[in-house]
Amino acid sequence: MSMLTKLRCITLDVTGTLIAYKGELGDYYCMAAKAAGLPCPDYKRVHEGFKIAYTHMAKEHPCFGFAEKIPNILWWKTCVRDSFAKAGYDYDEETFEKVFRRIYSTFGSAAPYTMFSDSKPFLKWARKEGLLVGLVSNAEYRYQDVILPAMGLNQDSEWDFGVFSGLEGVEKPDPKIYKLALERAGNIAPEEVLHIGDSMRKDYVPAKSVGMHALLLDRFKTPDAQEWRKSGATVLPDLVAAQEWLSSEKSTVE
Repeated sequence: MSMLTKLRCITLDVTGTLIAYKGELGDYYCMAAKAAGLPCPDYKRVHEGFKIAYTHMAKEHPCFGFAEKIPNILWWKTCVRDSFAKAGYDYDEETFEKVFRRIYSTFGSAAPYTMFSDSKPFLKWARKEGLLVGLVSNAEYRYQDVILPAMGLNQDSEWDFGVFSGLEGVEKPDPKIYKLALERAGNIAPEEVLHIGDSMRKDYVPAKSVGMHALLLDRFKTPDAQEWRKSGATVLPDLVAAQEWLSSEKSTVE
């Protein structure tokens, strides 16, 4: 009996599983600076500055400021300003506003993202098989409202429901986000749901902790995948392999 016959729902992570970033962060920060008449910032410094600033903002104001009701644009403005500051760039307010608006607009569109070629066919196949399809992502509201639709991943066409941390106030690896997904699916029993993601810590472990099945994708041949397999996780290269595995009579998930 294939795994498919046991399931009523599949949930998926988004970034790294269905879509990925195009290019480097520095590409977009550089374009924004040039548009404001400035020289291109140093890629490495900006990247390191962003990592520090984002980590700080995520810790101090989690889920994009959900609990404090911080406007999304203000959360990102603080993060981007700190990214430049930590990279050693101190722009005056008028100049920074021009740079920031360009960055915020770009990352609120489909421009910096690419969709894996197997994503849309897999989602359509799953829904055709009668499965509910949900998305579980540590992302802000623009993923649901703007970015995914702009990429052709539409609710009620490719997916049925979404649980996005910026809209819910809870984020992976907190198991509560997976419990929310089960509720959105109509309080389906966790053993009837499979979660697919690309992180042991954020996807596999918390999904399993609430009783869901889980498997991991290793799209980028990460060295961590070896440890994932050793720990007993099912690890597959892409969604084509996931579809084949789900349909196989030999498919089982611990």
